Amino acid sequence: MNRKTLVLPIVAGLLAPALVACGGGEGSGGHKAIVIGTTDRFEETTDAPAPFDPAAAYDIGAWNVLHSTFQTLLRLPRSGTDPVGDAAEKCVFGDRKNEQLRCTLRSGLKFSNGHALTSEDVKFSIDRARTINFENGPVSLLSNIDKVETPSEREVVFHLKSPDATFPQKIATPAAAIVDSESYEKDKLGNGFTTVGSGPYTLKTEVKDGRVVKATFSRNGSYKGSVKVLNDKVEMRFYDDSASMEKALKSGDVDIMNRALLPEQIGRLRTATDQGVRLLESPGQEISYLAFNTEDPSVKPKAVRQAVAQLVDRQELARDDYKRTSEPLYSLVPSGISGHQNSFANKYGEPSTEKARALLKAANITTPVPLTLTYTTDHYGETTEKVFKSLQKQLNNSGLFKAKVQGVKWADFRPEAAKGKYAVYGMGWFPDFPDADNFIAPFVGKDNFLSSPYRNPKISNELIPQSREAAQRDAAAKYFQQAADLVAEDVPVLPLWQGKQYVAVREKITGAEWALNSASELQPWELTRGA
Repeated sequence: MNRKTLVLPIVAGLLAPALVACGGGEGSGGHKAIVIGTTDRFEETTDAPAPFDPAAAYDIGAWNVLHSTFQTLLRLPRSGTDPVGDAAEKCVFGDRKNEQLRCTLRSGLKFSNGHALTSEDVKFSIDRARTINFENGPVSLLSNIDKVETPSEREVVFHLKSPDATFPQKIATPAAAIVDSESYEKDKLGNGFTTVGSGPYTLKTEVKDGRVVKATFSRNGSYKGSVKVLNDKVEMRFYDDSASMEKALKSGDVDIMNRALLPEQIGRLRTATDQGVRLLESPGQEISYLAFNTEDPSVKPKAVRQAVAQLVDRQELARDDYKRTSEPLYSLVPSGISGHQNSFANKYGEPSTEKARALLKAANITTPVPLTLTYTTDHYGETTEKVFKSLQKQLNNSGLFKAKVQGVKWADFRPEAAKGKYAVYGMGWFPDFPDADNFIAPFVGKDNFLSSPYRNPKISNELIPQSREAAQRDAAAKYFQQAADLVAEDVPVLPLWQGKQYVAVREKITGAEWALNSASELQPWELTRGA
């Protein structure tokens, strides 16, 4: 998710911005709004002038907003991984090679401004995202589209450049969110934090100094889709730190939260039942990793990257820094996803200074190798700095590296990383869709998510195309396992941990077990307030 942009995110993810809000909102019909707390931020920057524009948004927080306010042809169900119809009644491949997808829209669809939604709006939305081609956006998910046809007002036909059994999953993401062709320019991003969609909710935001300080989601009475909305209004409140958010939850000012909880908080919340709070835990698919700019002189030699892989102790990070709220990860594809295998563990085994030294010596690398590890200070939670200092210590204790760390605000971190400014930097990833394809394909090839110079033709030109011909996704596992082995050999990225999902919720809120779907996306329509 964003990828969806994400370095050591602290536990799974809800939604958005910063700052503290207070007071209790009232939903329509006098029902009190469900209040969600978060420590994420939404702000306008030169590189991200329209954080809620589907052509630009590519992180878990923004995508949660878009999932609630826009429709896609398909969407992930309440639980499970196979997309179901939303704006579309159905979408089916019209050929055996998975190269032509035909969708039929529901009748009577309308945008929040009252305009009719037709197949032309779908085509406009897809073509617009591809035309704008925003550097840090989700356009790569649409890159395999050859053309979009609209035989009638309710029919849309996608012609693909090559077979892709995962395409229905891709158009279930906000990369393919349907915008009003009369409200959005075809070749230019919008401005600010407004949305004109046809999703389950309409959105009202309050903005101060270029940042969202309050977001209110109201039930969209014109919505026609597969989601059953169980509340009238959801309010999002944005906190500067996890401590103040936790305090608001325990006092009753916030009803539910999950991003970004600190490991210490999770421990406290497990025993907070006397304060009317319960903690829900479930497996997650969020991953964290180090990314390498393989053209930067300090890490261009493969042996340097391999030596880092040989030294990093994931078990220590998960045990000491994350207090066992995450699991060590030895592959880009997390456990629970078909195609997972522990390629890094198979190649490097236990952390070893002697093996790392041998790798550097064989490549004639002079030690200690100077290295700067860069992390973002305000996007993945307050434990990020602690983890990077642990990584620094692990590398420096070997005597083979002279590492230092630096923290950068997210507004600068993301665009600067994409421009190749950092040699080694921390990122995180929530899946765009729950398939091994989305943990391999975004990180290799010409238009990869990281803007990385790393290329591996075997992965990009053979393994991924072969995997996409498999309609039964279990049959594609062998291709991803081969790809994972190649990534472990070249180390363009270094997987660190796989997060668990935690939701902390007030006792009178029901539906919290459905608050996140299989891609860790927020489903606020599932939440209700009990008596």
